Amino acid sequence: MLAKTLKLFFSIQTTLVLLAILGIGAAAATFIENDYGSSTARVEVYYSWWYLAALWLAGFNLAGIIWRRKMWRHPPRFLFHSAFLLIGIGAAVTHYWGAEGILHIREGMSENRMLSSEPYLQVTIHTPGGTWYQEFQKDFSALGSNDFHETILFGNKELTVDFVDYTFAKKGKASMGLLKIRVCYEGKCKETRLVGKRGAKGYPRTLDFGDLKGTLEFGSRVVRLPFALKLRDFQLKRYPGSMAPSSYASEVTVLDGQRSFDYRIYMNHPLDYRGYKFFQSSYDPDEQGTILSVNDDPGKWPTYLGYILLALGLIWNLFDPKSRFGKLVRYLKATAPLLFAVLSAVQTLHASTPEEFGTYLPGYARDSDAAAEAFGRLIAQSPMGRMEPVNTLDTQLLYKIHGSLDYRGLGPDQVLMGMLSRPELWRYARIVRVKSPRLRHLLGVPEGTKYASFADAFARDNRYKLKEAVEAANRLKPGERGTFERELIALDEKLNVIYMVFYGKLYRIFPMPDDPHHTWYNPLEAMQKFAGPRRMAVESLTHRFIDSAAGGEWNATLRSIENIRNYQHRYGVDLIPSQAKIDAELFYNRLHLFPRLVGVYLLFGLLLLLAGFAEILRPGSGVGFARLRLVAGAGLFGLFLLHTFGLGLRWYIAGHAPWSDAYESLLYISWASMLAGLIFFRRSLMVMGATMMVAGVFLFTAHLSNINPQITNLVPVLKSYWLTIHVSVITASYGFLGLGALLGFVVLLLFILRDPRRRPQIDRAIRRLVAVDEAALIIGLSMLTVGNFIGGVWANESWGRYWGWDPKETWAYVSILVYTIVLHLRLISRLDRPFVLATASFFAFASVLMTYFGVNFYLSGLHSYATGDPVPIPGWVWWSLAVAAVTIALAWRHRDMPRLKPGRRDDVQH
Repeated sequence: MLAKTLKLFFSIQTTLVLLAILGIGAAAATFIENDYGSSTARVEVYYSWWYLAALWLAGFNLAGIIWRRKMWRHPPRFLFHSAFLLIGIGAAVTHYWGAEGILHIREGMSENRMLSSEPYLQVTIHTPGGTWYQEFQKDFSALGSNDFHETILFGNKELTVDFVDYTFAKKGKASMGLLKIRVCYEGKCKETRLVGKRGAKGYPRTLDFGDLKGTLEFGSRVVRLPFALKLRDFQLKRYPGSMAPSSYASEVTVLDGQRSFDYRIYMNHPLDYRGYKFFQSSYDPDEQGTILSVNDDPGKWPTYLGYILLALGLIWNLFDPKSRFGKLVRYLKATAPLLFAVLSAVQTLHASTPEEFGTYLPGYARDSDAAAEAFGRLIAQSPMGRMEPVNTLDTQLLYKIHGSLDYRGLGPDQVLMGMLSRPELWRYARIVRVKSPRLRHLLGVPEGTKYASFADAFARDNRYKLKEAVEAANRLKPGERGTFERELIALDEKLNVIYMVFYGKLYRIFPMPDDPHHTWYNPLEAMQKFAGPRRMAVESLTHRFIDSAAGGEWNATLRSIENIRNYQHRYGVDLIPSQAKIDAELFYNRLHLFPRLVGVYLLFGLLLLLAGFAEILRPGSGVGFARLRLVAGAGLFGLFLLHTFGLGLRWYIAGHAPWSDAYESLLYISWASMLAGLIFFRRSLMVMGATMMVAGVFLFTAHLSNINPQITNLVPVLKSYWLTIHVSVITASYGFLGLGALLGFVVLLLFILRDPRRRPQIDRAIRRLVAVDEAALIIGLSMLTVGNFIGGVWANESWGRYWGWDPKETWAYVSILVYTIVLHLRLISRLDRPFVLATASFFAFASVLMTYFGVNFYLSGLHSYATGDPVPIPGWVWWSLAVAAVTIALAWRHRDMPRLKPGRRDDVQH
């Protein structure tokens, strides 16, 4: 009996049931949290006995399966499966023995008391004979039962506290718990209501029983640290002309007995002392105090070691010829280049009128070409010290402000030169897109207008319309910001960029003569820092350029630009790139190759997938499809050469290999994917199309992360390399999982047409496509898992917690569980069928869509865009579900296709 019980417990069926429980529970909790608050979600799901039991049982189940299957004989598989156990141990240590809290310090004050993140019911008893204190960790749910009965003994007497009622109140983004309790002492009972929640100090209430007074409080408790921190100075820097903070930091002194030392805490630079970490979290509205997150994490190193082993194991698994992925690759006649492609993934103006701008623009657009091109050829020094053509800066600025490289037919140099020379007119250019209707209303943008101008942000008395709203948004913690607040902050940043362009503050084009640091300055800085004739020269050069461009005197403008160029060569020639490099960079900017390749790859990839589908259905048209393969192969080769040229050009311009950061890595991965397709394109139109889709997805991902080029400092926490990798890897995984869903749907269509006796070629195509589908899911799940845990590292290093059960975090976790189930269904004999995998891979993508879109618009949280009433579910969702249901119903009757067996040519057994 015991043997049968152990066999059942350590079976893959039990694994899948436990994973399903964890996934369904977590998914449900996100909706519970959205409506009833985080405390209810934690009580009912995340920290409930049944969910924690499922986690522990899943861990024991995994350990037993590792032992039963002797996974140590297959090192990669053993490594990444064991890593989950190590991560679980680290998480358990942190959960049960770690501590989190908030430390608030005012300038000039010392503090060693922090507020716990967990809520407590705190009872203090005052009698003539003394004072007693007792606390009980309590969290309450707006759903279900919260009953409790606590007895507090003091002296020879007792006081009891009983639960009466709990209400969750939510108003906008603010929420609060209302706890009603009954307190009894020597036969007398009184009821009171306590207001409080996790992460905030409660409001104490005192009950008088004559010779005893009881003070009760519900909320975070005060925890005393073994040392103190003194805030010497809180420093907040804002962007010029903006209320948005560019950075903030706390200058503190650690006071620990006889030992003391100074330290500067700022975002992504915490203080680590005696096992505690202090992270810059927020600040007081008067800017005279700081708020630090505090973290004591004893499980950090087991967790980090688990992350490392997980990544190594998953990567090794893709190279291991004995792994499932290795066998699928061999079956598909794919080799190292495809693997290499995947694994490389692992960085106040003078008044004018809008009408005057409309009159001015056509003539300016027609006549300013030559001057704008010459302006773009000047050299500027970037904030990081790179010397680049002004055209590169203009391209980044216009892309950041407008989201495009073209504004009403004008190129970047024309737009930015116009903004520099005629700011009083360009302040009316509707160039900044505003998505939020509420924000458009705040700006006073006319109905139906999607773009706002700089002038729209100011009232007639030059009052900045967004001032109060931006200040309020910046005071909110990131997790409390919705769509409106985030778009408001982004708009404020873009307006700040426009303001700096108007005053030339971003154009560091004047080298300081004889400066040992080789610093270049913008015109205003140069006029302030330079002296004597050099200052007069800068003033003259600047005024002549601005005045001639403003007056439309384009020959004079060209002469002014040439004089500025001569100045640059006279005092900064050592830093100026060669003319060949300047020309190459200007050509690279104009070419705009990689964003353009995105659409080409995705379009032709889709067409080739459709052609492959047609080839399966018309096997007799072999000659026609053979010619199509030759033409498509030639096109693939041409695109590959173009992609290679772009990488080589970037290499030449940058002076280093084009995989030094996340963006370049994705360009390189896309190139490697194309190389794999080039080598194996003759095998199948489907595989060739899938290759181009993968290459397009990688390029698309690269430009998602580069939509807002970083010209000014952004929110400090986002300036993290970990974040770039995290977003890039996870987003790229969506492409593979999406490809798996697409192939799954194609396979279902083939099942509808399946007839083994009349059309045996369909069965062969199904087997092949299912193999590609499974391989894509393995890559996607590996990337999703690694990317998710990289996000945990980033979160822990930035603000001291791996995981906060934020809805988007949770749905990424749900997606991992879903795809883990999908890929392990084949280990159950009756489910090891192509029909099952195709159906599962298609529907599993719904979890990704929920992660990427559903959370953004329907659930609130750190990663969410939700604000106010949720957006109605689009009609295409219901149509897609209806089409899917009909397709599966039609395919169902032909579902009994035998599983792949050992010994056959198309065997891809584990």
